[in-house]
Amino acid sequence: MIDRDDNEENALRTIVADDDPLVRRLIRDTLQRASVTVIAEASTGREAVELALFYRPDVVVMDFMMPEMDGIEATRRIYENDPSIRVVLLTGAGDDELGLRGLRAGAAGFLSKEVELDALPRALRGAIEGEAAISRRLAMQLIEQYRAAPRGGAGLRPVRSRLTDREWEVLDLLATGATTDEIARTLVLSPETVRSHLKNLYRKLEVNSREDAVQAASRLRTLSGLVA
Repeated sequence: MIDRDDNEENALRTIVADDDPLVRRLIRDTLQRASVTVIAEASTGREAVELALFYRPDVVVMDFMMPEMDGIEATRRIYENDPSIRVVLLTGAGDDELGLRGLRAGAAGFLSKEVELDALPRALRGAIEGEAAISRRLAMQLIEQYRAAPRGGAGLRPVRSRLTDREWEVLDLLATGATTDEIARTLVLSPETVRSHLKNLYRKLEVNSREDAVQAASRLRTLSGLVA
């Protein structure tokens, strides 16, 4: 353990897990330049779990392909023991199905190593704020899965709902963890318009946060299915 000054105490604390020392160094240097503290490094999935549960970092940056235990299983074990530790999975290939498996295991994000490394610190900070660190393509795949749900009252837009179709579209994206700017880009709206939709749907659902809005929408869908 090392002593930290006040600035370091407030810094984002991370563990970098990758079996390639060069990749670990690149990620570590990128994070440190952005004032993100790397408190430990792991070269195997098992070591990543042990270090995460010992140091209790804010975020673990986890490679998918790891010896002894792959990144998804390591993510699952970390999440089961301490859900407050965010895990962002990295992979060399843009495999959306792999990303969905990672999210189901408890990951807060799934990014390709092909993404610009300089964007990683922002993605990690977003994960701490409750935003999903996922690509636009994966977000759209999640939305398409929602849209493919059976209709007739049990689908995306419950029959008995005060929300407009546009507000449901915003809410569907909200459920994926998309930020206001990401929702705006996906729906081709201005951020101000998205904020207006958010304000309206919060009022209609009688909630005060994104998490409560998503939960309220889930209850509406369930009730709609029961009364259909």
